[in-house]
Amino acid sequence: QVQLVQSGGGSVQAGGSLTLSCAVFGYIYNDNCMGWFRQAPGKEREGVAVISPSGSSTYYADSVKGRFTISEDKAKNTLYLQMNSLRSEDTAMYYCAAGGTYSLLASRYTYWGQGTQVTVSS
Repeated sequence: QVQLVQSGGGSVQAGGSLTLSCAVFGYIYNDNCMGWFRQAPGKEREGVAVISPSGSSTYYADSVKGRFTISEDKAKNTLYLQMNSLRSEDTAMYYCAAGGTYSLLASRYTYWGQGTQVTVSS
């Protein structure tokens, strides 16, 4: 059974940084991508970043490019999202996802974390 357990998040002032973690259980990395998504109230879930199965390729939404970094530690079975220079518009519930293709479309992913709130105040 695949389980994704998220930690991190919280409240920060604009310009600050946060790191999200996603511990993965029962998942085989070999052929599928992992990613981070976010959903603000009243909005659709949007892709933030994706990492290839080997970890050698990453792709970001234009809105976070240069500010966010996706990474993984396979020895710890953990996915990370380092978020710097946070803006009020980054406020959302953030989700990690697994079992996907190299895409920022939520429909391409099978497994999801429970979500963690990120609030950025200006």
